[in-house]
Amino acid sequence: MAIARSEPRADGLGEIVGVLREWQHEETPFRLHPGDLGWFWRFGAEATAAAVRTWSRNGRILAVGLLDHPGLLRLTIAPDAHRDEELARRLFRDVTEPEHGVLPEGRVSVEAPGGGLARDLRDSLSGDGWNVGEPWTPLRRDLTEPVNGPDVRIEVIRPERAHIRTAVQRASFDGSTFTDDRWHEMAAGLPYADARCLVAFDDHGDAVAALTVWVA
Repeated sequence: MAIARSEPRADGLGEIVGVLREWQHEETPFRLHPGDLGWFWRFGAEATAAAVRTWSRNGRILAVGLLDHPGLLRLTIAPDAHRDEELARRLFRDVTEPEHGVLPEGRVSVEAPGGGLARDLRDSLSGDGWNVGEPWTPLRRDLTEPVNGPDVRIEVIRPERAHIRTAVQRASFDGSTFTDDRWHEMAAGLPYADARCLVAFDDHGDAVAALTVWVA
């Protein structure tokens, strides 16, 4: 059967989160993570669903894209579909032709993991006049053995302390719109079920750093 592109409903996001969890392996290139959808979920489930695109054959999802903003598609591909030429051709058409409803006209970007079909897609885009941007540098740390803790107090943020987490985010990034309400939207999302927000405090009790740990 032909490959079908679709935009999920909010109640269909659980399947996509599950697929992304299955695709995470240490030996494969860095790829779109369930936490990427989880972070976007701060805008709500409906907005997250509207930003997602999937490509499927016979009901099986082969590729997932997230419009991190209207002009940036973050794309990942099933580990066993990296030699699927039909999928490569369909992805190329969908990202290069605005009328297909993936990317708009004007300046746009596609982020894809290295290797296989994604490399072929990048080559096709380069041949079509696209420019190669700066690559991501993924960092890895083996947590099999215990890791020495930092010399600061770390707190797992509960809902009643969400204002501390959001305040650190806004202080760290100019233009950040991460409000308390958006933290609660994110925390209500499916990917956050196994996630944790951590905040570091200095000797004076001031919050100085924050992050969200997502689990695949």
